[in-house]
Amino acid sequence: MKILLTGASGFIGQHLSPILENDHIVYHLKNDLLRFDAVEEEVLEFSPDIIVHLAARTEVENSFYEQTSFSEINYVGTVNLIEAASKVRNLKNFVFASTMEVYGWQPISDEVRDSGIPKKFIAFDENTTPNPNAPYAVAKYACEKYLEYAHRSLGLPFTAIRQTNAYGRTDNDFFVTEQIITQMIKNPEKICLGYAEPYRNFIFIEDLLNAWTTIITNPTLVNNGYIFTIGPDNPIKIKDYVSMIADKLKWSGKINWDTKPIRPGEIYWLNSNHRLLTSATGWEPNVSLDEGLDRTIKIWQNKL
Repeated sequence: MKILLTGASGFIGQHLSPILENDHIVYHLKNDLLRFDAVEEEVLEFSPDIIVHLAARTEVENSFYEQTSFSEINYVGTVNLIEAASKVRNLKNFVFASTMEVYGWQPISDEVRDSGIPKKFIAFDENTTPNPNAPYAVAKYACEKYLEYAHRSLGLPFTAIRQTNAYGRTDNDFFVTEQIITQMIKNPEKICLGYAEPYRNFIFIEDLLNAWTTIITNPTLVNNGYIFTIGPDNPIKIKDYVSMIADKLKWSGKINWDTKPIRPGEIYWLNSNHRLLTSATGWEPNVSLDEGLDRTIKIWQNKL
């Protein structure tokens, strides 16, 4: 297949691109997504079978302070690509990287915050009402709604993936897992982190890439406007997650919590399952949190 890919230099894109190139013709979009005419010309000239849209600013924390930039890049840029895609003849699918952050505030969030004890076995799925509560999440949810409009009105086939917190990075320690690991490796006495109380679930990069390739290479199974949560259902409190990593590194220093700026409306509970995606495609995650952390720790120990 001919696959047009945006965001090839990002966390997912840099791993996904070489996998797809083994069996498909992969073209990396060159123009700035905010330049509609140039993007449209480039897309129509390549005439892809599949468009995989990964390009976005993804640092949720920064979106609270750079709201306009996140809205322009993540929403307006996506709208431009969707409009260009709608003019491609015989397009088989438009695959969009959304986020579990679109769920935002839920009743469970207040329960976790107030009691510290979440209801067991609650995992958001495709039927959970989104309430995005960060500029990043608002823009991503707006993209989903634009895709639904384009599917209904323009006949655009699409699949959106509401991704979980991914980990296993080899070259970026901004995100939570890698940040914890690298701080502990570099600083035996103390580290500085943000909130201790939120619950999150995590997916290892290998499982995430398998999900993406499964969706991309099986368009007829998923291209009828599906929006998938991706799981896995493995929620853990950040404080406990840090302890788990510390035990693996045999790190016994001091943790300074709440050292980052307060995020307006912090979300204390985000967790999802993968039942619908598994039902549609047979995909399911295989790497446990324990194994994935061991592999990520080894990556950064070797690097540092």
